Amino acid sequence: MSLLTERLAPRIVEEDGAFRTRMLRIAAGLNDVIALGRGDSDFHTPAHIVAAAKDALDANQHHYTGPTGILPLREAIAANLEDRFGLDYGADEIVVTAGAQEAIMLTMLGLCSPGDEVLITSPRFTTYDTAVRLCDGTPVPVPTFERDDFALDVGEIEARITPRTRMFVLVSPNNPTGAVTPPGVIREIADLAVRHDLIIVADEIYGRLIYPPNEHLSIATLPGMRERTVTLNGFSKTYAMTGWRVGYLAAPADLVEMLTEPRHTLSINTCTISQYAALAALTGPQDPIEAMIDAYAERRAWLMPALTEAGFTYGHPGGAFYIYTNVSSTGLPAPQFCERLLGETGVMVFPGTMFGDESTDYIRISYLQPLPLIQEALDRIASFAARALATS
Repeated sequence: MSLLTERLAPRIVEEDGAFRTRMLRIAAGLNDVIALGRGDSDFHTPAHIVAAAKDALDANQHHYTGPTGILPLREAIAANLEDRFGLDYGADEIVVTAGAQEAIMLTMLGLCSPGDEVLITSPRFTTYDTAVRLCDGTPVPVPTFERDDFALDVGEIEARITPRTRMFVLVSPNNPTGAVTPPGVIREIADLAVRHDLIIVADEIYGRLIYPPNEHLSIATLPGMRERTVTLNGFSKTYAMTGWRVGYLAAPADLVEMLTEPRHTLSINTCTISQYAALAALTGPQDPIEAMIDAYAERRAWLMPALTEAGFTYGHPGGAFYIYTNVSSTGLPAPQFCERLLGETGVMVFPGTMFGDESTDYIRISYLQPLPLIQEALDRIASFAARALATS
C-alpha cells in the first residue's frame, strides 16, 4: 500500500469493480460479442447536432462560458421542460452540467449534510450512493418489486422515513428496471413529501422514453412541490449524446445562485462545444429522435414476448430501454449467469447486483442493438438457459 493510500480520506471507500472488470476481460478475448449491458445507444448522434458542434468550432465558440451554461441553451431547456413536461422554470433556474452525473453530485453537495439519510428508488443507479456518501450522508434503498412492475410503493417509502431523512430520490423511468411510477403514485409521493418535509430529487433523464399507455408525471408540477424539488435531466439518453457530457438541473433561482460557485469549482463549465450541440438538439428537427424512440419501442415489443417464451419473467418496462429480467428459473445466481453466458455464448448482460440489488435473481438487458442482433442474442440466451436448467 502506498503512502498516499494510507492517508486516503475516509470519504473515499473501495468500490467493488472486480465483476465489471472480469466481464470486460472475458469479452476482450472473444469474437462475435453481442453487448446488451451498457446504457449507451447504438444510434449515432443525429447529424444536425454534430454539425452544430462543428459550426461552434469554426465560429471560435470554444472558450469558457459562465458556470451555469450559455443563456440560449438555458432558455431552450426551460422552454423544453415546459412544453414536454409542464414544468415552470426560467433560464435563471437552470444549471448546465457535465452530464447528469455532475448534476447529481452538485445536488448532493448543496443539499445533503453529514448524517442525513437519503432515500433512493432501488434497484438503482448507484452513483447516488457514492454521491451521498461523499457528502457524509447515508443512502437508504427503497425496494421495488417485480410483482409491481418495479413501480414505487408509497408504503415502502414511508416505512423508511426517520428523523434523519432529508430527501427522496425519485427515478422514473428507472434504471435498471425501466419502471414508470404511475401518476397516481407520484401524487401520493408528493403528499408524503409535504407531510414529512422532504426534499425531492426527481431524476427524469429517461422522461421522454415512455411507451404507451404508460404516463410520465413530473412531480415538480404538483402543488407545493416546485419549492422542494430539484429536477435532473440531460441529453445522453434521448439524443444519443452519452459522450458529449451535457446534463442539467432545474431548481428555484435562489438555490441555483448558491450552487453556482460550487459548480464552477467542479469543472468551471460544461464543454462549450457540447453546449452548442445540445442547443441544436433541442431547437433542431426532432424526427431523428422520434425514429430512435420508435426503434426502441419495436425492440421492446419483440423482446418481451420472446423472453416470456424462453421461460423468463420480468417487470413490465414502461420506459427507458431496459428489461429487468428474472433468471432464477435457471438455478444460477445472476452474477454467475452473466459470467457464464458471456464466456459460453458471447452475450454480455449485467447482473442486478451491479445496481444495488440485494437479490441475485435479476439481470438487466439493454435493448440497444439492432433488432436482428437482439434476436440472435436471445436465441443464445434461451439455449444457454436450457442447458443450465438441464444440468442444475
